[in-house]
Amino acid sequence: MSTIYDIPCPTIQGKEENLANNKGNVLLIVNTASQCGFTPQFGELEDLYKKYHAEGLEILGFPCNQFGSQDPGRNEDILAFCQTHYGVTFPMFAKIEVNGPGAHPLFQHLKAEAPGILGSEAIKWNFTKFLIDKTGAVKERYAPATKPSAIEPAIKALLNTPAKPA
Repeated sequence: MSTIYDIPCPTIQGKEENLANNKGNVLLIVNTASQCGFTPQFGELEDLYKKYHAEGLEILGFPCNQFGSQDPGRNEDILAFCQTHYGVTFPMFAKIEVNGPGAHPLFQHLKAEAPGILGSEAIKWNFTKFLIDKTGAVKERYAPATKPSAIEPAIKALLNTPAKPA
């Protein structure tokens, strides 16, 4: 794998997709859960998506059941929950693992590029967020407690920065 854009990711609807469709966009990649204390962040994520999607922001949600079994449902149940309770329209992907030997290659890459506190690569909990610039570089990792609205200034800055050719 050479870049984030080469990583195949199954959508929540079961289609295989790589992230190449997102070249030139700013990405906010989030491991999500529908039964977590941070679940209301879906609302703020959707607000950011509506506000900045036309300017090139993509928010990508990746359900994960590794933390307190807080996303035990099937993919279709997770999607229905997100749409019904939070009006989610940003892309959601199939449930994955973010830690351990079964960690999805995307999260292996994100963790290596933006380690957490004291250099730890492990995802600590649901709603860890990774901000990616227009060239696919991981710019920042945000803790689960960091509200999406707190990331807005960094998102705006990246949206206003021209993409440099690779």
